[in-house]
Amino acid sequence: MSHSSATLVVVMPVFEDVEASSRLFHELASRRGLDTFVVAVDDGSVKQPVDPAAISKAGLEGVVIRLRRNVGHQRAIAIGLSYVAEKFDGQQQVVVMDSDGEDTPESIGELLGGLQQEGTDVVVATRKSRVETLRFRAFYVVYKWLFSFLSGRRISFGNFMALKMPAVRRLAAMQELWTHVAACVLNSKLRVATCALDRGPRYAGRSKMNFVGLALHGFRALMVFAEDVLVRVGIVCTLVALLSVLGGVLALVLKALGFATPGWFSLVTGILLLVFLQTGALTLITLMLSGSVRSGGIVSVGSYKEFVADILSAKRE
Repeated sequence: MSHSSATLVVVMPVFEDVEASSRLFHELASRRGLDTFVVAVDDGSVKQPVDPAAISKAGLEGVVIRLRRNVGHQRAIAIGLSYVAEKFDGQQQVVVMDSDGEDTPESIGELLGGLQQEGTDVVVATRKSRVETLRFRAFYVVYKWLFSFLSGRRISFGNFMALKMPAVRRLAAMQELWTHVAACVLNSKLRVATCALDRGPRYAGRSKMNFVGLALHGFRALMVFAEDVLVRVGIVCTLVALLSVLGGVLALVLKALGFATPGWFSLVTGILLLVFLQTGALTLITLMLSGSVRSGGIVSVGSYKEFVADILSAKRE
């Protein structure tokens, strides 16, 4: 099967997870059929690099893109999508999923079904339920609130999604894709539909994502909307500075009317002056930064190859 004859392309990042990914290859062959082409991005694995033979043994065809070093989950997906945008010229449907089994192959049909609706470019998976620790769930609630407050947008999905080929090419040309995939989809102006799905159990092993990694992942989503975040922070700082000025005027009036106790006016005035100077300086800094941030840049075709050590083809056995 050539690249052009595949009807479904599955992009997945893999890092030191041979057992789970090998099982996923077999599940994809069983659930989605032999017209599925796998693009497995080996994110610099050292102990357990992905073998193309695992794809062949599952009865599928595909490629293993081995990276020169570990670049992280989001960049690995960006490299996979960039490869698909460059190598596929048909009207294939593309699915992005994790390799650990939590994104289930049987759910792909629901995503692709939503992709058939008119006026839809991308279908993203939202979770019906989560089996997570209390700390993770609390962090996720705070993260969604902060993201909505600072960026003015809502984010309720991850990397599990189905895309039409024009949408893949659009995302591959956006530099934000290398920072955060889901936030890039929000920023792409593509027509996005949601599909509520259950999360599956991991096939093997334990998640390599820790709390610090999750926090960093959340901050990267805000980086995609850096200009919006900086402007909102600047507005808040300006309001705080104005309130400090009003507080100083009020303190002066109270002092003139004789309501201030000894030392009270000096203390309050000093605190308000300090707040005003700090927020004023922060406002200037944020405005300067918002003017220097450049989003929406174009990524050159083939730039992903700088990270690639080797591309290994897998033929069906």
